[in-house]
Order: sequence, then C-alpha cells, then structure tokens
Amino acid sequence: MSDERKILIVEDDPMLQEFYNVLFKRLGYNCIITENGEEIINYVTSGSINLLIVDLNLKNTFLNSRAIDGVELARYIKQNFYKFRIPILVITAYSTNYFADDLLKDGFADDYMLKPIVNFDKLIEKVDNLLWMN
Repeated sequence: MSDERKILIVEDDPMLQEFYNVLFKRLGYNCIITENGEEIINYVTSGSINLLIVDLNLKNTFLNSRAIDGVELARYIKQNFYKFRIPILVITAYSTNYFADDLLKDGFADDYMLKPIVNFDKLIEKVDNLLWMN
C-alpha cells in the first residue's frame, strides 16, 4: 500500500461535496466523492480506500436497485466487507443518542460528527485519527 491516503466521501449535497473536496485536497489527501452505491462498493473492494465518510441522510444513493440511507450503507459495508477494515466516519444532523444506541455500539461506524460542521479542526482531527487506524 502506498503512503497516499484516500478518502471516499458519500454525500449527496453538492455544496458539501465541494466543501469536503476543497478541504481535504488542501490537506493533501486524495478525495473521491460519489453517491452511487455501485461505485462505492467498487472503491471499497478495490482495497485502495483508507477512510469512508458517509452522510447518514442520503436521498439519492442506490445499491442493488434500491434506495439506501447512510445507516444502511455503513452497516452493509461493515457486515459484508469487514476484511478491508475501512474506518467509517458518519456525518449527520441526527442526535448523538442515535449513534450510541445504533451505529457506534454495534460497530457499524468508527466515529461521527454532527452537522452543521462548525469546528473544522475537530473534523480534521477525527479524519486524521481514523486514517491512521488501518
């Protein structure tokens, strides 16, 4: 594996896609943005992704011909592609109780960040920590 770190971002809001793209590229990370479920799985199974950032409130993501949200996507990846050991950071406007009871406790996400993102240093810290997990 090369030292170049790749972040796969699953976000369906064009403004946030651009925000993440600019932020992470300025930090020197290779950033791939998609909301296409088949592309996401192809990237995950390629073994070249070091971190997956997933918006939980997806509206336009389809996998196996059905719409899925970020919760379903995170679960699907962790259950079916665990051998790739890709950390998942979920970004959402949902309450923290939702994560404690559902995603984090069950191991379907490695960390989370609440929207709106106002503390960019905290986001960067979380990304850096997760990128060097694997």
